[in-house]
Amino acid sequence: MAKKLQFDVMIVGAGPVGLTLALALKQFAPGMKVAINDVRPLEVPRDERSSALALGVTSVFEALGIWDQMRKEAEPIKGMKITDSDDADIHRPLFLQFEGDVKPGKPFAHMVPNRVTIKALIEAAKQSGVEVFAPNKAMDFNFGSSHVDVTLEDGTALTASLVVGADGARSALRDLANIETVGHDYKQSGIVTTFAHEYDHDQIAYEHFLPAGPFATLPLPNKRSSLVWTERTPDVQGYLDMDLETAALEIEKRMGSSFGKVTIEAPLQAFPLKLKIAKSFIGDRLALIGDAAHVVHPIAGQGMNLGIKDVAALAEVLIMAMRHGEDIGHQAVLERYQKWRRVDIGLMAVATDGLNKLFSNNLPPLRVLRDVGLGVVDRLPLLKNVFIGHAAAAQNSGPLLLSGRPI
Repeated sequence: MAKKLQFDVMIVGAGPVGLTLALALKQFAPGMKVAINDVRPLEVPRDERSSALALGVTSVFEALGIWDQMRKEAEPIKGMKITDSDDADIHRPLFLQFEGDVKPGKPFAHMVPNRVTIKALIEAAKQSGVEVFAPNKAMDFNFGSSHVDVTLEDGTALTASLVVGADGARSALRDLANIETVGHDYKQSGIVTTFAHEYDHDQIAYEHFLPAGPFATLPLPNKRSSLVWTERTPDVQGYLDMDLETAALEIEKRMGSSFGKVTIEAPLQAFPLKLKIAKSFIGDRLALIGDAAHVVHPIAGQGMNLGIKDVAALAEVLIMAMRHGEDIGHQAVLERYQKWRRVDIGLMAVATDGLNKLFSNNLPPLRVLRDVGLGVVDRLPLLKNVFIGHAAAAQNSGPLLLSGRPI
């Protein structure tokens, strides 16, 4: 029998969240043996989508030494404007806005193309000594009291003190560990694309609350924006079937023509929206991160940000445990990670779920209530700064990486 390859941590799922964890562990604990596995080849995807990375998340990438490379193709988000109106309204009343840096010289967030993020992570992870097993499917897991034995599709046998599930919303590892989820189907879908426009966005993001759901535009370089358009799922196919010129007119209408003429640069894609939170983020020698642990509504654009915050917490817990001679896969160690993340995830799930229910309708009493609420927040700078700071993940009291500090 071939000898098993031994690792401290094996990460299943080589998306941005899994790759960031692999890089963080190797960079700040070079002696740690880290493997990453995925059924897909480890390569830069042909993905024209971009993600809004909050200040705390870009600080993680800065601490990992790859932010300078990523920033070359990033666009700062220097402010946000929020409106509430009907589909047919030409005028978009402004109820809440903020502009300026969260910290001196540090904007609220940056829009970064997904391919840029993944390219930087792949290159750095390989250079750091992360062992890659991809494309290769993990076929069998045997969770023991002191280690986990893993067999890959090509027959490779591995053993690790800890397995990390970064394998997405339909996590096979979560199911294997019999970890249940709570949540519901929003009966909405998110339509995404990239478009060019006549007038400059001035590095401002816009979120228009419309009856079917939020309609958000996020700034990209050269008079371009990324679109996250929430619609009722039964209506979505009709928009996907439109030719690009007709779809562009729909976008212009929903923005109140604030960007002038629109030209769609990529075909519209749609994804069903659900709330799905794992009842436990840990199992026997197992930790879940990213979408494997939680999926929330994109109304606040926090999907990838929450996953990288998981990474910052788990990396710090594991590295500190190893430095103190502890078993990094022990339940007591993993409980520290779960305790650290559980409250933040719960608050974000409740907030995004509540906001979607409050704004995704056209009931006059609710419109009055929410518009008054937005106006009050806009007139209370201290309260507004608290909200902005939390969304930017810019608190100094959290994991070290979120403020750009090494572990």
